[in-house]
Amino acid sequence: MKSNPLVSFVRTAYTLLVRIASSLQSPFLLIVRLYWGWSFVQTGWGKLQDLSKPTEFFTSLHIPFPAFNAVLASSTEFLGGILILVGLASRLAAIPLTIVMIVAYLTTEGEALHALFVDHDPDKFLAATPFQFLFAVLLVLFFGPGFFSIDHFLMKKFGKGTSESSTPPNQG
Repeated sequence: MKSNPLVSFVRTAYTLLVRIASSLQSPFLLIVRLYWGWSFVQTGWGKLQDLSKPTEFFTSLHIPFPAFNAVLASSTEFLGGILILVGLASRLAAIPLTIVMIVAYLTTEGEALHALFVDHDPDKFLAATPFQFLFAVLLVLFFGPGFFSIDHFLMKKFGKGTSESSTPPNQG
C-alpha cells in the first residue's frame, strides 16, 4: 500500500521539530539557571546584608521565629541560587527554594491564592512575585540542570553512563 505524501511530510516535519526542540532543552535550562540562579543570589544576598528588614517583615506577617526564619530564607535563596546558577546539586537545591517560594505565596500572596482557587482567576497568581521564581525552580527540579552543568559533568565522570535527567532526548 502506498503512503500518503502529506502524511509522510507531516511525520518528517514533526520528527524534525522534535529533534530541534530537544536540542534546545539544555541551552534553555542553562538560560533559566543563569538568570533565576543569579536572581536568587541577589535577593538572598540583599536580605543577608540587612537582616533587620526581612526580620521586621516576617514579624509583621506573624511568622514564628522571624529572625531565625529571615536567616533561613535568605541563606536558602543565596546558597540555593549559587547551586542553581552553576548547576551543582541542582535538583536538591530546587527543593528548599520551592518551599521558600510556597511559603512566600502562603504568607504574602493570599489574595493571589484566593483568586486562583476561589475566583478561578489565575492572573493575580501568575503576576505575583513568587510565581516566576517558583516556576524556574520547578523547571530545574523536574527537568534537571541540563547538559551545561556541573551535575552533568560529575554524572558523566563518576556516574554510570550519562544522566538521563541532563541529556536531551534523542541525543545520548
